[in-house]
Amino acid sequence: MPLPFHKNAPAAHAAAEAAHLQGKFWEMHDKIFANQKDLSPETFVRYAEEIGLDVEKFKKDMASAAVKKRIDEHVARASKVGVTGTPSFFINGRFLSGAQPFGAFKRIIDEELERG
Repeated sequence: MPLPFHKNAPAAHAAAEAAHLQGKFWEMHDKIFANQKDLSPETFVRYAEEIGLDVEKFKKDMASAAVKKRIDEHVARASKVGVTGTPSFFINGRFLSGAQPFGAFKRIIDEELERG
């Protein structure tokens, strides 16, 4: 979910979605998250080259209406279930917002396991 106050988030999301169209979402995701200080279009193109994408297709897809539509759908779906930021998690339908310590996840998972 590209956060509105993060000026580079929409382009980063578009880069991940464009990589997804070539089967390399997680590879692009990992590159973006490994270096969040450099989220320029040139960097995304370099990442595309590094992970073996068709770079021309990647650039075209990043700017495409189809990728924008997919991002808009993601945002709408997230908003519909109450997600206002990232990271956000659902464990058996239970919402956990923000960066949380291991104990918060463990507590919910243990409670869910007890419920069977």
